[in-house]
Amino acid sequence: MATKKVEPPVPVAKKFPTKYLYLIVALLALSALVLANKGMVVAAVVNGKPIFRWELTRVIIDRYGKQTLEGMISEKLIAGEARKQGVVMTPAEVKTREEEIVKSLGGGMSLDEILKIQGLTKGEFERQIMLQLTVQKMLGKDLAITDADVDNYIATNRAILVATEDGALRTEARQAILDAHVGEKLQPWFNELKAKAKILRFL
Repeated sequence: MATKKVEPPVPVAKKFPTKYLYLIVALLALSALVLANKGMVVAAVVNGKPIFRWELTRVIIDRYGKQTLEGMISEKLIAGEARKQGVVMTPAEVKTREEEIVKSLGGGMSLDEILKIQGLTKGEFERQIMLQLTVQKMLGKDLAITDADVDNYIATNRAILVATEDGALRTEARQAILDAHVGEKLQPWFNELKAKAKILRFL
């Protein structure tokens, strides 16, 4: 009787686990992202030695973190109170205030020159103006400035006013009266606002 020839089993390729495939793809994508955006990881390289972004972030937070955080908290509180009171600023109001500030400084300087001296960007400057005007609207809404108030202010403070033309002079005086009024009310108002707020700090 003929012996039946047994064929050796055909090796079956092992299936590569899908989860490992996904992991490799993710790592490759991450590597490509890091190479394409070195600034996200390395802030600078000095004589071949890197300064990592996390190091830069840590130093900035150590030096300026608490001060910056308090400023951001203040802005959040003021913005929240403005929404509650329905106070809204328009780009036109911000633009008008910018022009008033530039004129009040005199000397024919442009806004860009002023910002350069102050070390501010246009966006930072506009945000400060927006914040200032928002506070003025909230704290100055009950203040009635009469023509007599303006006349009296000009008469007693003419030496410190910049404007020379009558209309601009009166506008400057009116703004100065408003600023003084808001300045008196600002700290007690903000302290009360802060005391009522729920603030959790992790820094």
